[in-house]
Amino acid sequence: MSDIRARNSGRATAAGVVLALALPLTACDSGGDSGGGDSGAPGSPAAVGTPTPSPTPTVDPAAYRGALDTTLGPLDKALRAVDRASEGRALERALGTASTAAATAAGGLETAGTPDDAVTGNTALAASLRDLSQSLADAGAGEGRCATSPRVELGAADGPRRVREASTTLTGLGYPVRLKLPRTEKPQHRRLGNGAFVKDARPGGLGRLTVKNGTDSDAVVSLTRGKKTAFTVYIRKGASTTVRRVGDGSYTVYFTSGSDWNASKKSFTRDCAFEKFDDTADFRTVQVSGGTQYTVLTFSLARTIGGNATTSEVPESEFPS
Repeated sequence: MSDIRARNSGRATAAGVVLALALPLTACDSGGDSGGGDSGAPGSPAAVGTPTPSPTPTVDPAAYRGALDTTLGPLDKALRAVDRASEGRALERALGTASTAAATAAGGLETAGTPDDAVTGNTALAASLRDLSQSLADAGAGEGRCATSPRVELGAADGPRRVREASTTLTGLGYPVRLKLPRTEKPQHRRLGNGAFVKDARPGGLGRLTVKNGTDSDAVVSLTRGKKTAFTVYIRKGASTTVRRVGDGSYTVYFTSGSDWNASKKSFTRDCAFEKFDDTADFRTVQVSGGTQYTVLTFSLARTIGGNATTSEVPESEFPS
């Protein structure tokens, strides 16, 4: 946390000391005797007073209001750009720019001349802007397919909340804080229907695959041959689905699980896991006496004792898109 010191603008008083030299004056009467006069007589010492000190001048509130607008103006512009940016690279760049602008604004407030009644509020606003800078940077740092939306991350961060609180305090004292914080979003729970195809490039065949999802999360299963994806299907938790017309061949079976399906990234955004079955799924069609034989397979997505299929984790970059 930044080391922010509030300036206490006290009123220093200089005690003025005036030295008066009293010279006794001798008055002679007609008889030549010395006459002692009273305090009001000529020749008595003059009364000396202590000057009243002028109060130490404080920062002009109007000047501070102008400094607030000047310091916060670039940040307000950067935050509005975040608000307009489309999710993806554009939003990530806007968040980075706004993070830098927030840190710069915090530094400007820490050195700004501040009226006595605004010192505490100014310090709080500067500190909250540093928190906002970190929140913006963290929200823009989410990479990869399994990443929560930056707007969701920002909505859960402390930085924006602290800025709102500090802004309200200063505005209530007559020092308007003109900042438009970017819009945020609540966590979403997007799902596809059970058995919905995310991708379907099946060449056609007689093979049949049933997938049972016994986990507590939705899942997506993808079958590939080499670098080509035959199909990718969505299975809701506790449900099962059957894919028909699977062509002959040896397939690698990938699956991912999690919550909140992001269709554009073809991935869940929270609690993600990416795995594949260690053994391939082999589909064959042969002609036999009296008919045709074809492969029917069932895969269960569950941690079961005595299961006959093992799985391995894979990097999300290797999961079929």
